[in-house]
Amino acid sequence: MDRFDGIEFHDHHPEANDFLDVVLRGLTDEPKWIPPKFFYDKRGSELFERITRLSEYYATRTEIAILRDCAGEVAGLVGRDSLLIEYGSGSSNKVGILLDALQGDVTYVAIDISRQHLVESCERLAESYPRLEVIAVCADYSTPFPLPAPRRGMPQNKLVFFPGSTIGNFSPDQAVSFLANTARQIGTGGSLLIGVDLKKDEKLLHAAYNDSEQVTAAFNLNLLERINQEFAADFDLSAFSHRAFYNTERGRIEMHIVSLKPQVVSLNGASIRFVKSETIHTENSYKFSIGEFQHLAKQSGFEPVKVWTDPQDLFSLHYLTAR
Repeated sequence: MDRFDGIEFHDHHPEANDFLDVVLRGLTDEPKWIPPKFFYDKRGSELFERITRLSEYYATRTEIAILRDCAGEVAGLVGRDSLLIEYGSGSSNKVGILLDALQGDVTYVAIDISRQHLVESCERLAESYPRLEVIAVCADYSTPFPLPAPRRGMPQNKLVFFPGSTIGNFSPDQAVSFLANTARQIGTGGSLLIGVDLKKDEKLLHAAYNDSEQVTAAFNLNLLERINQEFAADFDLSAFSHRAFYNTERGRIEMHIVSLKPQVVSLNGASIRFVKSETIHTENSYKFSIGEFQHLAKQSGFEPVKVWTDPQDLFSLHYLTAR
């Protein structure tokens, strides 16, 4: 454990070799793949923050509007004196709305895989909320990790906040497993407030993942730049392009990096061969109906309590309690 300006910091960041092992395994598989959790180095996190401000990307502004409307009701459901745990905290922009509404003493645990981004955002939050106990945990929240004990003692009321519809990055089976682990971590009576993107017109989805400023393309291709920097690989980013499309049969957006020509990339002594138009599958983003997600939540040990949506039914926030 370390201490930074106003925060307690715990580092469970995956080792660089873990990243390399996964990349080598994914790039030598057929079809090629790299998990989306590796998007978020410092530049990747900054690019994602730019994506959330794009006119085509409806999810962030819609979720924030819903959260502003329902934060008081959420606070009433949680009760006084709480432990607020945020998965994938990023810049912590949304959690401030909850912190303004929650009653009594609150301990905030921010969990994110991007170390520098995590520390910087938590330091800003600690400055904005001087009475708030802030604990930053650099970890891959999709795998088990120890939850640190607050200095004030563990509050009875626990709320996990998982905004942004990141649950859609998991396959349905992975989502059930992840949510079941979350239910076990917070225990019976603990709560989960989770953002879930809803099924909608495919034109809106296409525009959101193929923005006119090509920020999403830069975000996707930055994964190759990160591999170049960390492992001295020689990906030529100009020889690859971004592709995102809605897979109707599977109900998900798929993101890929496409090789524009036959080429061989050197990576840590390995030669990775690409044929023209071959892709690296980098992300899925499943979209749900409200009923589909509630069914998934029940399979995971949660009981749906309340759901809020926007007037256009683009996005939803679900409040669940662990059984």
